[in-house]
Amino acid sequence: MRPNIIFIMSDDHAARAISAYGAGINHTPNLDRLAHEGMRHDATYVTNSICTPSRAAILTGTYNHVNCVTTLDTHIDNRWPNVARHLRAGGYRTAIFGKWHLGEGPAHQPAGFDEWCVLPGQGDYWDPAFIAPGGRRRIPGYATDIITDMSIDFIERNRDEPFFLMCHHKAPHRNWQYHPRYRHLWADEDVPLPPTFGDTYENRAAAAAAAKMRVKSDMLWEDLALVQPEGGADVAGEMMVDPWPMRKVPELAEGESITVICAETGRNFTFDDPGAFAEFKYQRYMKRYLRTVQAIDDGVGRMLDTLDRLGLTENTLVIYTSDQGFFLGEHGWFDKRFMYEES
Repeated sequence: MRPNIIFIMSDDHAARAISAYGAGINHTPNLDRLAHEGMRHDATYVTNSICTPSRAAILTGTYNHVNCVTTLDTHIDNRWPNVARHLRAGGYRTAIFGKWHLGEGPAHQPAGFDEWCVLPGQGDYWDPAFIAPGGRRRIPGYATDIITDMSIDFIERNRDEPFFLMCHHKAPHRNWQYHPRYRHLWADEDVPLPPTFGDTYENRAAAAAAAKMRVKSDMLWEDLALVQPEGGADVAGEMMVDPWPMRKVPELAEGESITVICAETGRNFTFDDPGAFAEFKYQRYMKRYLRTVQAIDDGVGRMLDTLDRLGLTENTLVIYTSDQGFFLGEHGWFDKRFMYEES
């Protein structure tokens, strides 16, 4: 009997933010179920750590110098053989829902799928637009929940024949907009600071010091849900048209002070110590990131419960991965791209 295959991929999900890996910073019981009942991969690497090339490699099974998708601006030629085409030729019903990020238009849209409904580009967390064979439409709600709903509906409608489903979440990609139902998580506790958070890069390659992905100096107002001062958008979360440096929360220098305002609560925070301000940014970043992850874990749980309810669990292969890793404050960084072990 041919097994069903469910491939769930998130975006920028660090292994340390899956509790099965033992970092102790969050609790993901449904992802842990996959690890405990199946196989946990402890050493998996991506050859091009950015969204579009990584996704092209996964879909086609080829390196990026072969499939020609090498940057965010190079899109896939959908005439390429891919995993969905092969499985459909073998009698599978195939579908992809969620993030595509491999280009739009007839030459780049999903091919080999019986059903598809994908986010344009990066997509939005709230009330996202989706592109499907019938055109574009906006669906009210939270992206992670919507993508999960689409996936469960496909499973239920195709329970009697072998199916291949790619469930591609936007989360937890920057700028980490979590659902309000997770607002309480980490509200009264801090996330442990990584030992290397204060890395000075003295004994590292020059690129480490030059990388523009430091928590203390390169995060944006909308990343941290802090109110943008006069001269920018009023509330974080709105993408501003100002030049990129104007969107960054400034690094605090010795002898300076700064007051910032939390966009969610309106509470003021004043700092006159650079180290304390950097750690404040880290906490804002990590709590928003981890709350965003939590919706994915809930979605995975709903999908596993659906398989149990329909009697499909024993004949379904479920794979969970991310398109690449992510830094969670190690070496003072967020983002990806660097081939350091933590990411």
